[in-house]
Amino acid sequence: MDRKRKWVLSSGALLVIFLGRMTTALEVPLDPKVLEGLPQPPTITHQSPKDFIIDPRENILIYCEAKGKPHPSFSWTRNGTHFDVEKDSKVLMKPSSGTLVIDISGEKAEAYEGIYQCTARNEHGTAVSNNIFIRQSRSPLWSKERKEAIMVQVGVSLVLQCRPPAGLPPPIIFWMDNNFQRLPQNTRVSQALNGDLYFSNVLLDDTRNDYICYARFPHTQTIQQKQPITVKVLDMDAINETVAALYNYTNNLFVDSPSGERRPSFMAPLGRSSTQMALRGGVLELECIAEGLPTPEVSWYKESGDLPSSRMSFHNFQKTLKIADVMEADAGDYRCTAKNSLGSAHHTIKVNVKAAPFWISAPRNLILAPKETGILTCRVSGDPKPQIAWSVNGVPIENSPKDTSRKVEDDTVILSDVQTGSSAVYQCNASNEFGYLLANAFVNVLAEAPRVLTPPNNVYQVITNNPAFLDCASFGSPIPTITWFKDSQTSILNRDPYVIHNNGTLEINVAQSLNSGKYTCIASNNLGTRENHVYLEVKEPTRILAQPEYMVVQRNRKAVFECKVKHDPTLIPTMNWLKDNGELPDDERFLVDTDSLTINEVTEEDEGTYTCVMNTTLDQDSASAMLTVVEATPTPAIVYEEPDPPTDLELTDQRERSVQLTWIPGDEHNSPTQKFLVQYEDLLHQAGVWHNLTEEEGTKTTAHLDLSPYAYYSFRVLAVNHVGFSQPSQPSRQYRTNPAAPDVNPTDVHGVGTEHNNLVISWKELTGLQSNGPGLQYKVNWRQKDVEEDWLSETVANASKYVVSGTPTFVPYEVKVQAVNDYGNGPAPEAVVGYSGEDVPMSAPESVQVLVQNGTLAEVHWEPVLTSMVRGRLQGYKVSYWRERSLHQAEAQQEEQQVLLFSGNRTDGRLPGLKPYSLYTLNIRVVNGKGEGPPSPNHNFETPEGVPGPPSFLRIKNTDMDSLTLEWGPPQDNNGRLTGYTLKYQPVNSSNELGPVEEMMFPANETTVILADLKYSTRYKFYFNAKTIKGSGPTITEEAVTIMDEAMKSDQVDLATQGWFIGLMCAIALLILVLLIICFIKRNKGGKYPVKEKEDAHQDPEIQPMKDDDGTFGEYSDTEDHKPLKGSRTPSNGTVKRDDSDDSLVDYGEGGDGQFNEDGSFIGQYSGKKEKDTHEGNESSEAPSPVNAMNSFV
Repeated sequence: MDRKRKWVLSSGALLVIFLGRMTTALEVPLDPKVLEGLPQPPTITHQSPKDFIIDPRENILIYCEAKGKPHPSFSWTRNGTHFDVEKDSKVLMKPSSGTLVIDISGEKAEAYEGIYQCTARNEHGTAVSNNIFIRQSRSPLWSKERKEAIMVQVGVSLVLQCRPPAGLPPPIIFWMDNNFQRLPQNTRVSQALNGDLYFSNVLLDDTRNDYICYARFPHTQTIQQKQPITVKVLDMDAINETVAALYNYTNNLFVDSPSGERRPSFMAPLGRSSTQMALRGGVLELECIAEGLPTPEVSWYKESGDLPSSRMSFHNFQKTLKIADVMEADAGDYRCTAKNSLGSAHHTIKVNVKAAPFWISAPRNLILAPKETGILTCRVSGDPKPQIAWSVNGVPIENSPKDTSRKVEDDTVILSDVQTGSSAVYQCNASNEFGYLLANAFVNVLAEAPRVLTPPNNVYQVITNNPAFLDCASFGSPIPTITWFKDSQTSILNRDPYVIHNNGTLEINVAQSLNSGKYTCIASNNLGTRENHVYLEVKEPTRILAQPEYMVVQRNRKAVFECKVKHDPTLIPTMNWLKDNGELPDDERFLVDTDSLTINEVTEEDEGTYTCVMNTTLDQDSASAMLTVVEATPTPAIVYEEPDPPTDLELTDQRERSVQLTWIPGDEHNSPTQKFLVQYEDLLHQAGVWHNLTEEEGTKTTAHLDLSPYAYYSFRVLAVNHVGFSQPSQPSRQYRTNPAAPDVNPTDVHGVGTEHNNLVISWKELTGLQSNGPGLQYKVNWRQKDVEEDWLSETVANASKYVVSGTPTFVPYEVKVQAVNDYGNGPAPEAVVGYSGEDVPMSAPESVQVLVQNGTLAEVHWEPVLTSMVRGRLQGYKVSYWRERSLHQAEAQQEEQQVLLFSGNRTDGRLPGLKPYSLYTLNIRVVNGKGEGPPSPNHNFETPEGVPGPPSFLRIKNTDMDSLTLEWGPPQDNNGRLTGYTLKYQPVNSSNELGPVEEMMFPANETTVILADLKYSTRYKFYFNAKTIKGSGPTITEEAVTIMDEAMKSDQVDLATQGWFIGLMCAIALLILVLLIICFIKRNKGGKYPVKEKEDAHQDPEIQPMKDDDGTFGEYSDTEDHKPLKGSRTPSNGTVKRDDSDDSLVDYGEGGDGQFNEDGSFIGQYSGKKEKDTHEGNESSEAPSPVNAMNSFV
């Protein structure tokens, strides 16, 4: 019955069981109250053995006892015919019994030898006993014979025959001398199974005249003695030929065999082979006795297998092999070998095993209700196969009246639709040439209302958390159905925590207080109903709450052990104290209170272990503590040290998976022990390595240790106080746990394919301690997920992975790994899902489409690849694209390929960073863990026009007093068709203020312009960009200064003729030159123009984006009023040139590396560096002239 151990908190649950019709197991109860008026066919309860050897000095007692209702009558047969007991005055049958008592006083016991059989009958049937073979024990005398002395030469073999008279039973043989002392036997001299005494070789010391064979007959306790045998051993080398001739007349003198050293040969059995038969269940005795000099040694082995070590034993100095409880597997060839220093001899005994009939399933009594069906089976085996014969009421079934409800099929009798009054006793007789078996089985047809056999109002008491068993034994025909109720109102279901057994007993797996109450069992069948009430009381367990503690007490002081206990108030507790597991000393110093033990004036004799034991009628609890008595000493200076290691480690309460470790604490050295650390060493799996197992409080001296199977444990204990750890204690004695099936399975189970057609199942192997037994292996199971197929499995050892080959590509598998060893399997493992190996995808995405969003961004769409074609774990889609050429260029200028990976099962993605007005090509591949699939067909798309890049350069040439010439180059990236250029410029006065902005537009094919009507000796700033239909591109800037007019020049010439002025100008020019060189080296940046007011006035859209985040330009930060603008310089020809350095419009908050919207508008702050002028010549590297430098101060 499945006994699930789940606790269900329920005050009463329904439990109903219908006991099935068990027609092969129901027995009539022996309770006299039940038997009263209950009919029963006869049953033989006691009989004499089949082979009954009697002592002729005692009366013959042949047993035959039987039961039945009504009580059966008895009769006997002898040698197959009726034995009339009443006609023989010497024979008496005991009253109410079939046992015969035969008085043989004055008679010979032989007169009553024969085969007896007892018959017991009543109105419901007839039972018969076995055939009892009565034989008288016999102990005949030895026939008288004249024994002549046996003379043998030293070294030859010799056999002294016993040949006892045949007795019944056979006698026990032994050899003794005249003083009734057993003759010594050894490998040279030994007694054979037939009683003969064998000498492998004789010595001079074997000469004696009292070799006497005795036969003891066990039944009569008589011993018969054979005539003594005289043996004379002669050394022929010491006798002259004359004396030798004197002895040669007798026939018994010498054997012809040589007396020197020789190879072994067999004396019994003879020849190279022999045959022996044994019966199953009996004892097989094989014997080999060899002669030779030196004395041979005999050994045995079985040619067709191993000898049965558990049932085998050697006797008679290895000369006899004895096998008990013979089995069919013991048949075969047994070879004995006799060996000495000169050689060996062999003899083979072929053993055949036969079997008398033996039971496989004997017929059992049946109790049937009317209309029911029953089966009697008589299953036997034997060699040869037994013959089975059925009888009914002692009459062979073929000779009994025909019964249509009965059907015989070899070893089975089937009874169908039985009727009242058809009760009978059936006999099954199975026999072969080696014996027979006889069994009686009655069929009792009854119609009985239920009877409850359990006494009413029984009170069952049990401790909480223990199982409770409530009995409800019943009888009835048909078999009653048992129903249990609790508290007379709630029926109990057959589920946890309740279990109902086939005999009606109600089991509560884990009894709790709520299970207490009144229980009613009801037995019912179609003839009636009976009920019985029992009571269950669930008691609280007895527990010691305050345990006695280890104490160190000075001599003549007082020691007090506490032992406070909690128990069920309805149970009467009894407290006992023990010292060293014995009674307390009878000493008035020992005072026992209800919860304590006090020892006054302790002495050294009081040291030991004290245990308090609390007993109730249902349970008990105990706890122990040690008492150590020390001498009273003056208080020394307190020294705190680590504690001494514990001592006297002892293992108690030894179980399969746990043990209790006790120890004696060491000296604490003035610092109380805080805890004890228990460590273990596994000598089987990891010798020399100590592991922490558990910790116990410093007041405890015991630890309950949970252990693993199949480990060789040694334990040690360390004490810990606030100073530190003690040294480890000496290891305990080794404790070996028995092997068992694994408790856990491997962890980290994974299934991952490494090739397209395999699955690698890996796991973390168990440690030696986790193996629980020898022969650790791993049962690897796998099957394809979501496919109806059986699990496949393979068992491997010493491995952490297993490779399954021939799998489909990338399909899910359920895998699990179970630990097994020689003692069974681990728990059922949980399945994990893995995948077989991946392969590169087989197909490419289809239906590729590109949606161009603008000149720099496009969206690509595709149809995903079918999962079956991905052939692996989808990682994403790889889009490869590259620019073939610009649309305004005829020749292809393919650029470097760009790659984007879109993770997951995507069907679209964005391609940023495209160049406007360009031709692009792309393809898409699906990517899995193995690699990339084939590419989709190349797909071309064009980007629309965008804003152009900055003009490639802007140069200022031919600077004059009121004009100058601008040259520029087209952008490197047109990004479309150029529609023209925009030029803006404005003057910058000496206070760094910007003047009004002038704007000019130029067609796309122009590259130069002459600006006229400019102010002389004035600095101008120029802004220049290109345009397409999408808008204006980035702006580049440049600065220049017009030259002075002629009048000023003449003034200068006149002034220059003055010596002082020339010196001053030279000094100033030299100073400016040094400053400019320093500025050039340090590449300082200039300040910003205060342009906010003018920009607000102009509101030019081209200049608007040049503002900072707050919408303003900065100011020039130069402190000198006439210092030239930072980042600019005046060439000798008067043209302001742009330098290679970072000095540019960036100095004014602009730059060439800004970001642009798709329509070409500038976003973000002006920052970064302007691209270098592409048109730089020697003039850009000219040093500034002093005259031009002076112009900046005007």
